[in-house]
Amino acid sequence: MVDIRLESALKRAGEFGMENVWTGVSLEEALGALKPDALFNCTIPEAHFSTCLAGLRAGCHVLVEKPLASSLDEARHLIAASAETGRTLAVIQNRRYAAPIQAVKRALAEGAVGRVHGVFADFFIAPRFGGFRETMGHPLLLDMAIHTFDQARFMTGLDAISAHCHEFNPPGSWYAQGAGAVATFHLNGGAIFNYRGSWCAQGLPTSWESAWRIIGEKGTLLWDGGDTITVESITEPYPGRGFIQPVERRAIPITPLPPEKTGHAGNISEFLDAIRSGAAPQTVATDNIRSLAMVDAAIRGAGCGREMGIPET
Repeated sequence: MVDIRLESALKRAGEFGMENVWTGVSLEEALGALKPDALFNCTIPEAHFSTCLAGLRAGCHVLVEKPLASSLDEARHLIAASAETGRTLAVIQNRRYAAPIQAVKRALAEGAVGRVHGVFADFFIAPRFGGFRETMGHPLLLDMAIHTFDQARFMTGLDAISAHCHEFNPPGSWYAQGAGAVATFHLNGGAIFNYRGSWCAQGLPTSWESAWRIIGEKGTLLWDGGDTITVESITEPYPGRGFIQPVERRAIPITPLPPEKTGHAGNISEFLDAIRSGAAPQTVATDNIRSLAMVDAAIRGAGCGREMGIPET
């Protein structure tokens, strides 16, 4: 257990009954003394680059909390280091390892709404974290919207090619800046993705997984971010009359996942399995950088008020 404050490392070790675990304030010292196979990086976003780089150079496979890095340049540098050292670099995107989101992904892949052309996500919660989030730059986009952007990519199989974003800080916000944002992305294949979010939305919160409306040529899928997924879709060609074409409603079944395959545990389990097998986990950095690129474009667009292209990564 390593932390820049020794008391924090000792406290965390005590919480898990790890009285004999190595604790200290120097990651480099820990890596040299222990020579671990893997590094689990739970530092704050601005520290991800230096700590991931230290782990990779010490011969560790690295699983880092989202976001992969604070910038695309840092992310590219880390991916290059991963390739040079032959070590896996992957990201904690625990939303992917939840039964409902996997059910949505399956339903869309099976054509539940036909070709997707509109993806809409709402995220409205008012958490009082304290600590770094309340003082960092772009806390919603960089620290939280990365989840929602990655979810959109995961569920639809589409990537973003441009972004237009307005970032703001609501009245009464307890964050230094950027606690709210509205962003629209153009996705490949002609679809659009619209995100609305706030860290200061008092009352009637959405799920942490956001509330989703996904529209395709044949219907609409609604996911409340919990255990309710509903589809309404057309079943017959338009008969040539009638103001609204009839649709059929059905619930999308959710196949439960075992606890060890769910959320953070599932993310970690897949990472370890990938190390053993030599395969790439689904949250490998070479893929996850595309989610970070959406964050980067949104932040750049918010800063200048223009639509930003998203480079291939």
